[in-house]
Amino acid sequence: MMGRLSWAAIPFDQPVVMIASGTVGFVIVCVLALVTVKGWWPYLWREWITSVDHKRIGVMYILLALLMLVRGFSDAMLMRSQLALAAGHAHGYLPPEHYDQIFSAHGTIMIFFVAMPFVVGLMNFVLPLQLGVRDVAFPVLNSVSFWLTAAGVLLVNVSLVVGEFARTGWLAYPPLSELAYSPGVGVDYYLWSLQISGLGTLLSGINLLTTILKLRAPGMGYRQMPIFCWTALASNLLIVASFPILTATFAMLLLDRYCGFHFFTNELGGNPMMYINLIWSWGHPEVYILILPAFGVFSEVVATFSGKPLFGRRSMIMATMVICVLSFLVWLHHFFTMGAGADVNGFFGIMTMIIAVPTGVKIFNWLFTLYGGRVRFTVPIYWALGFMVTFVIGGMTGVLMAIPPADFVLHNSLFLIAHFHNVAIGGVVFGVMAGISYWFPKAFGFTLNERLGKAVFWCWFLGFYLAFMPLYVLGLMGATRRMQHYSNTHWQPLMLVALAGALLILVGIALTGVQLAVSIRQRERNRDVTGDPWNGRTLEWSTPSPPPAWNFSLLPQVDRADAFWAMKQQPGTTKDRNLKRTYETIQVPRNNPTGFFLAFCAVLLGFSLIWRIWWGAGLGLLGAIVVCLMQAWRTDGEIEVPVEKVAAFERLHGPKERAV
Repeated sequence: MMGRLSWAAIPFDQPVVMIASGTVGFVIVCVLALVTVKGWWPYLWREWITSVDHKRIGVMYILLALLMLVRGFSDAMLMRSQLALAAGHAHGYLPPEHYDQIFSAHGTIMIFFVAMPFVVGLMNFVLPLQLGVRDVAFPVLNSVSFWLTAAGVLLVNVSLVVGEFARTGWLAYPPLSELAYSPGVGVDYYLWSLQISGLGTLLSGINLLTTILKLRAPGMGYRQMPIFCWTALASNLLIVASFPILTATFAMLLLDRYCGFHFFTNELGGNPMMYINLIWSWGHPEVYILILPAFGVFSEVVATFSGKPLFGRRSMIMATMVICVLSFLVWLHHFFTMGAGADVNGFFGIMTMIIAVPTGVKIFNWLFTLYGGRVRFTVPIYWALGFMVTFVIGGMTGVLMAIPPADFVLHNSLFLIAHFHNVAIGGVVFGVMAGISYWFPKAFGFTLNERLGKAVFWCWFLGFYLAFMPLYVLGLMGATRRMQHYSNTHWQPLMLVALAGALLILVGIALTGVQLAVSIRQRERNRDVTGDPWNGRTLEWSTPSPPPAWNFSLLPQVDRADAFWAMKQQPGTTKDRNLKRTYETIQVPRNNPTGFFLAFCAVLLGFSLIWRIWWGAGLGLLGAIVVCLMQAWRTDGEIEVPVEKVAAFERLHGPKERAV
């Protein structure tokens, strides 16, 4: 009745796993008890769980990513401490089969459940505000996307306690991921969690792409869109184009494992190399799905805190779209060593070098924007400057690895790991942290503590260099990735330095929590009463902080880029705006629990399929169909905000004088 599930699935014989899962379980029980005792359930259900407001959903994405950052970084600390100890005759404290699960879970969590929710969360929160509209194109679908991502997160974390996770690396290459070599449930946890969350990401990409193309403020053409909207456009085009490849690839591997098919097996016509081509046909566009919105964040931050328009705006837009196209022409550089031949390797090596050119254009544009500006050294500009230094180093090592003969030496070494983290941390994480610092007052109505914010930056910045520069050296010395033990004791000092760097990053993560707590305690002192604490340039800063559910009481009229900056140059425009127009009744989407119930059904379906509990899978599928049918027959999708309420809100929270 319970398929393959039994008490043997719980790893009672592994103390590290049981202590970790017990701690997590205790924290969850404490949080649930606190919410119950305080009577917060009605508030959470009404304002967050069932909300379809893009701002609330964006915040929930970012909170989810922060939680998973702690989870994924705990795996990183386990790996770094194991490698600091496991030299020569010492073998550390993690057995090989557990270590394999840790590095597989670390990569999977950090890419799919940290970086992606961070980026999608920022786009969710910012895009409608910058475009001058009241919500995304499909608000309920937005909620469904988030809750499907949360369902994938839950399945990944359940694997910590019930069963195991994949031991195949974060991309689950066959034939190792085939049933013959991975007969357990680890690969199934990997596949079903990513299928469910990947569907959520694809729906989110369709939603945000439609929003950008069809729902802009009156007068806002493509040329008037902020740069962040352009980078989000490119990112969501890549999501819509590449995530179906991931879904189809995983579907074929699932058919291999569940139905005895032979897409990627070693025998009966299977071809493992086809999987590797397909997964990287998604995988390299995924790199730009993550980094392009970060580029947009830096463009907004640099222009705002330089007090001048972005240098080379047209070239920035062109560079963004060139990267969008070229990102599909470089995937093979991930496996130069796998026998494609010199001609093919040469083509993809050249294309990899070419795609670095538009990125270089962006770097020079940011530098020229800073040049001659009156730069204010706030926390977001710290992240931007740290990014420019770090990302250029990561880009140079990437171009080095784009040379096939060099890659033959460096492939699957710690040099590769250092390069990837160089661009992932220096680009995506720094970009997200800059975006959170920059838009936090817009989301919550008060600014974050600057002093602690700078401390967080320095911990991440210095910690990164301590943690990953030694890995470049170790890679050149012959150290390979995914090793649980090494016999060459000359590597151990550099491994200890890398551990010190990881500990410094851990301090930065802890200080982020301290910064948030201190900022909440001091929120009245740091209250944003103007809606424009940074003297911003784009439309989100024309709304109160935090904005109302309808974003704009009057839709703005746009005739140029940096529309809000242009408004502020006209004396009295923002101050007297409420006197010049009359308000109208506004329709906003009604709260909807569809996404939450679909997530519940998706978790039941995924867990049941993992353990071959067929009746549970049937119930989950039936429940999902019923929830979708109920949503299809709903006719009360919107509520009206009366004109009196809109006018009263504007009188209380409307634009006030700002320093220009």
